[in-house]
Amino acid sequence: MGTTAKSTNSLAFFFNHYSHLRVSFHTLNFYYYCRSFSSTSAKTTNSGRDIVESPNQFLKSVRDRCRSCSFWNLDDALGVFDRMLHMHPLPSIVDFNQLLTAITRMKHHSTVISLFKEMEQSGIAPDDYTSGILINCFCHLNRVDFGFSILARILKLGFEPDSIILTTLVKGLCIQGKIVEAVKLVNKMEKISFKPNIVTYGTIMNCLCKIGKTNEAIGLFRKMEERNLELNVVLYSTIIDSLCKDRLVTKALKFFSEMTNRGIKPDLFTYNSLIQGLCNFGRWKEATKLWNEMVERKIMPNVLTFNILVGTLGKEGKLIEAEEVFDVMIQRGIEPDVVTYNSLIDSYCLQNRMDEALNAFNMVVEKGCSPTVVSYNILIHGYCKNRRIDEAVNLFREMTNNGMIPNVVTYNTLIGGFCRVGRLQKSLELLHEMRGCGQHPDVQTYAILLDGLCKNLYFPVAMALFQEMEDKKLDLDIVIYNVLINGMCNVGKLSTARELFNTLPTKGFQANVRTYTIMIKGLCKEGLLNEARELFEKMEENGCQPNHITYNTIIQGFLQHNETSWVVKYIQMMVDKGFQANATTATILIDLLTTNQADQTLQDFFLKSV
Repeated sequence: MGTTAKSTNSLAFFFNHYSHLRVSFHTLNFYYYCRSFSSTSAKTTNSGRDIVESPNQFLKSVRDRCRSCSFWNLDDALGVFDRMLHMHPLPSIVDFNQLLTAITRMKHHSTVISLFKEMEQSGIAPDDYTSGILINCFCHLNRVDFGFSILARILKLGFEPDSIILTTLVKGLCIQGKIVEAVKLVNKMEKISFKPNIVTYGTIMNCLCKIGKTNEAIGLFRKMEERNLELNVVLYSTIIDSLCKDRLVTKALKFFSEMTNRGIKPDLFTYNSLIQGLCNFGRWKEATKLWNEMVERKIMPNVLTFNILVGTLGKEGKLIEAEEVFDVMIQRGIEPDVVTYNSLIDSYCLQNRMDEALNAFNMVVEKGCSPTVVSYNILIHGYCKNRRIDEAVNLFREMTNNGMIPNVVTYNTLIGGFCRVGRLQKSLELLHEMRGCGQHPDVQTYAILLDGLCKNLYFPVAMALFQEMEDKKLDLDIVIYNVLINGMCNVGKLSTARELFNTLPTKGFQANVRTYTIMIKGLCKEGLLNEARELFEKMEENGCQPNHITYNTIIQGFLQHNETSWVVKYIQMMVDKGFQANATTATILIDLLTTNQADQTLQDFFLKSV
């Protein structure tokens, strides 16, 4: 009982709060309409004669304007509301509902709440439809709790909420991320004989997909199927898109086949999701087939479709194909957007073709698109990767001069660029500049700096920076420790590295595959092969499975010390795991075999393998 009273009081405060805003903002408008109108009004014809408009004519025009959403702006709609509120007799609640709905469509949800309060004060009794409008507004304002208070009022007044009102509350809960509560509400609806409709289920299903709970969404989808609800392209596409984002493309294709077999026609969204999913896995043949099928169905690709192809082809190193798709896009009259150009710039940068990347960047401006922070970040990264740090700095300054605010990625990229060319002092200065501009360094920032300092043998500075991070109680992660351990191993400080490695559990961190691999490499480098072997075995015992890098690392370490019997064992284990020797391992092995430096055990192993 206490909770209900509290909720009601909060709701009253909320109404009063918005009612106050309404009076504050629209006093002049209210005053004008009160003076200008009563139960009748006058229009002026072109000849100057006044034509009296009856209340019925006025309300008919209001209904027409509500249906067509033809209000000039909010003040125009509020003027109509004020006139309706001062008519004698008052219009019906249906007329007010239509106007409130029109204002809701204009997304002025707080205004609708204040208008509702004025209606109540004028003695206009709301109906369940009015309550539904109000609940919808509260949900859009992220106050679903007030929406439930309205539901309580509906029940108290003897009205029975319909499925639309309950679906609105479900949507409100989903907007706030309260999926569990939304599902519970649906279950309650079912218990009190309210059958959730396709919109109700679809709302929850969509939210489940957005938070990555695709399996739960599929379960709900099958529940809809069992209840003989009419499944549509939106529901199928929602599941297909979510599966593709989960990298379960084969399963997504099965849903696609199921959909088409049921006679449900896919739309552009369906095709875009599948083409993106297939391209991510390099399944170009299937993606091309879908593209052709889409065109045959007279579903024309849009800018998003082309962006998917240009972006994925570029990342795959298929630059010529990416350029061809870009040209086809132009030929079809589809104007590339900044995302298209960003993908093209990135493709050129990946191929170290910086002049062409710059030309593509300049095209963004020439075509009337504004470069984004992402556009600058891509080009700055390209220059830094190619050790053209001065050009990267010039672009960074141009960016700030144009009023664009660099983000953490921008600073991280440039700091990494300075580290790459050995200008560590500039990296540290940029860290201070970053802080001064209100950008907070993240873990990646510190990882880049620490890595640069260690690789350039600025080890005391690296340790001082690490100590500063610990003193400030920054949210460190295993990446930072991996960088430090790797740096220590590289400068021959194996004992310090070992000590830090052993203290990880006390610091609340679990060594990952990279941590173990770094330590194994460091131990092999110092000739401590038994300890390296023990750590390799301990790694598996601790539930951390070695990857292809780990196997190649330990094989190289043992080869360099001519421990060929163990090399044979590790190669066999690596092959059994489905991994292959990398270029470095293969080169060392070939050198040993061709120069007859390999012992008989290793030679016999390779003869058997051949």
